[in-house]
Amino acid sequence: MKVAIVKYNAGNIYSVFCACRRLGYDPVITNDPEELRNADKVIFPGVGEARAAMDYLNETGLSDIIRNLKQPVLGICIGMQLMCRHSEEGDVDCLGIFDVPVERFRPADSSFKVPQMGWNTIRVQGLETGGEHRLFADVKDDSYVYYVHSYRVPVCDYTIAKTDYCGPYSAALHKDNFWATQFHPEKSGSVGEKILKNFLLF
Repeated sequence: MKVAIVKYNAGNIYSVFCACRRLGYDPVITNDPEELRNADKVIFPGVGEARAAMDYLNETGLSDIIRNLKQPVLGICIGMQLMCRHSEEGDVDCLGIFDVPVERFRPADSSFKVPQMGWNTIRVQGLETGGEHRLFADVKDDSYVYYVHSYRVPVCDYTIAKTDYCGPYSAALHKDNFWATQFHPEKSGSVGEKILKNFLLF
C-alpha cells in the first residue's frame, strides 16, 4: 500500500513519517500531484501558521489537489484546521472541505493557558449509545491524546470526537473520504498509534 504525506511549509511532518514506519509502512513525503493522486492513503499533517500555509498551498496548486483527492485523507493539527472553511489565524480562507470556522481559544480566566499544550482526553461521539466510529475502533472513551494548538474547531455536524478546554471543541472531524484530528496521533503513545493504524487499515 502506498502512503503519501503532503510536503508543504509546515513542521512536524517527519514525526508522522516515523510513526508510519513504526507501523510497518514505507510512506513517501511529497508535493507531487501525481504521487498524491495515486496514493492509497494521504496524510496532511503539520504545525505552523494558517495564512502562511494557505499561501503556499494556493501558490503551488496543492490546495486544489488536496480538495479533490478521492482516497482516504487524514489531516492532523494544522492540517485539520486548513481543511476547514476559514481560520481566525491570519484571517484566511482555507480549503473548505469542512464548512466550519477555526477560532482562537478565548479563555474565561487565567487558569487556561494558550496554546493548549499537553495531554487531554477525547470523547468519541456515539459511544454512549453503542456507536463506534472506525477511526476510533478499540479506543476507549476518555483516552488521553497530545495537543499543541492555539486555535480550535467548534463542535459541529462533522465532529466525531470532542475535547474540553475552555469549553468543548472538535477533537476529530469526518466528511466523506476526509478525516482529521486536532491532536497529534504520532505523539499520543499507544492510543495515537492505534488511531493512525485504524486510518491506514481503512
